[in-house]
Amino acid sequence: MFNSLTGTITAKLPQTVHLDTSGMEWDIAVPDSSLNSLPPVGSQARIFTWMLHREDTMKLFGFASPQERALFLDLLKVDGVGAKGALKIMSGITPAQLTQALDSEDLAQLERLPGVGKKTAQKMMLALKGKLSFGDSPVPRPTATTSRWQDVVQALVDMGYDRRDCEAVLSRLEQELAQELKDKAPSQQEELLFRRAIVELA
Repeated sequence: MFNSLTGTITAKLPQTVHLDTSGMEWDIAVPDSSLNSLPPVGSQARIFTWMLHREDTMKLFGFASPQERALFLDLLKVDGVGAKGALKIMSGITPAQLTQALDSEDLAQLERLPGVGKKTAQKMMLALKGKLSFGDSPVPRPTATTSRWQDVVQALVDMGYDRRDCEAVLSRLEQELAQELKDKAPSQQEELLFRRAIVELA
């Protein structure tokens, strides 16, 4: 079984990456989180893989890290969540947010995920609460800062910035701009942090 593939990224499409390994081009299904973490087209990359092999189908799934792959495999343990469903779930929520939703038994947040209804959310709660392995590393809990400015983080990630870099920058900016943010409305606070974060990340 493949553990990973290393090669040149030839295309990045919605939930799909094409990877050339010495003349063989692979079509790999990936969650949005991995798509955002992988380098741009033309760059060398290592993608950690998992293959779905059934009598009537064969599909390769890829992840930017072993931890993301471990989370994907945890989601497959939930009754009714297949490989494509797990990919959609990972594209709709970060590992930290998923852990927080499970810890706080926030079924409403789980039900908002793509392809997850009330029954599936309940099954996820029963199967995964307190049991996410995330490889050999613990799933990071979101800080108060990253939870509060999640819309700003997501806007920056959508522009191509790394999520962890965005969260670190926002955490620092919140402290540096505390006095200036204090007198502004929530929407103005977000706008200020967004503009400053772009400068810091550039």
